[in-house]
Amino acid sequence: MFKQYQAQCEGFIAENMKTDLAHDLLHVKRVVKLATLIGKKEQAELNIVLPAAWLHDCVSHPKNHPLRSQSSLHAADKAIQFLVSIEYPEQYLGAIHHAIAAHSYSGGLIANNLEAKIVQDADRLDAIGAIGIARCIQVSSQLKRPLYAPEDAFAEQRSLDDQRFTLDHFYKKLLKLASLMHTRTAQEIAAQRTQFMESYLLQLALEI
Repeated sequence: MFKQYQAQCEGFIAENMKTDLAHDLLHVKRVVKLATLIGKKEQAELNIVLPAAWLHDCVSHPKNHPLRSQSSLHAADKAIQFLVSIEYPEQYLGAIHHAIAAHSYSGGLIANNLEAKIVQDADRLDAIGAIGIARCIQVSSQLKRPLYAPEDAFAEQRSLDDQRFTLDHFYKKLLKLASLMHTRTAQEIAAQRTQFMESYLLQLALEI
């Protein structure tokens, strides 16, 4: 059923994505691809998963914005307004709102059904692995944060501070995401991607 609404959702998100380079239409398409894969394997309701995945970042405040933690709630409200305007079936709207509101790491909301857990898993998977490394560096560069602290790159003798140094974000958040995945499918993907990031950090340590 969702297929007949997909072009409208894609057009809407393309018009409304106004944030950092790591939260662009390519990010959305990767999340949709992951959510589709996980949703099919976990036998979820794709009429909830897919619109939520497409629209989850229709509002996304920059990382250093004071309302950053409320982005997902604002996105959920805006997404539902749009879905109502295109007459998307009403019975799915509540679950779509929750899936979008709960997807955000910074928002801190608990995903309380399978579809919300899948959207959250898909979004978090796109924060790790090879693409996760690239996205982390993209955001940090926009915020003018150096790659590492010159005196202690891997925070062996200091507290982690990912507001100042890019590498600290790997230890503060990215390497922990695999343990937060809900679905078995996402857990398997996350394990491989986390292993890649660990290998990257080992190589980076040698080069530094």
